Amino acid sequence: MVRVARERISSLFALAEREAATGKAQFADRYIQLARRIGTRYNVRLLPEYRELYCRGCSAFWVEGRTVRTRLRSGRRVRTCLRCGRERRTPLRGPRLSPGAGPDSGPQGVLRDDVVLAEAGTDEEPPSEGDDESEEG
Repeated sequence: MVRVARERISSLFALAEREAATGKAQFADRYIQLARRIGTRYNVRLLPEYRELYCRGCSAFWVEGRTVRTRLRSGRRVRTCLRCGRERRTPLRGPRLSPGAGPDSGPQGVLRDDVVLAEAGTDEEPPSEGDDESEEG
């Protein structure tokens, strides 16, 4: 039963994406609402990529510029629903590259030149014995 619920949720999210692309936002929102209800009824968690696609307050399917506004503030991505006004803050992934980016950044957030050069050199493959032209003859 759980497998059927997961398949139904994924198909509803696909339908919501298709309807939002055609401009029928009310159908997309209804599909999201149904998918959330199926998830709660059968105790199935939504996949992380699905959780980023809708508002948890009003179940609106997010379309950038029409139903959601995205801003970057102090190391976070802040998405604001344009229907209900609810904000969703998620931390940005990846190392901080600028010194003093925050009070906890410290020396681990700054990449040194010799570390970057050493890491860049590890991608090259060592020359094989058959490729060396100086050992011919």
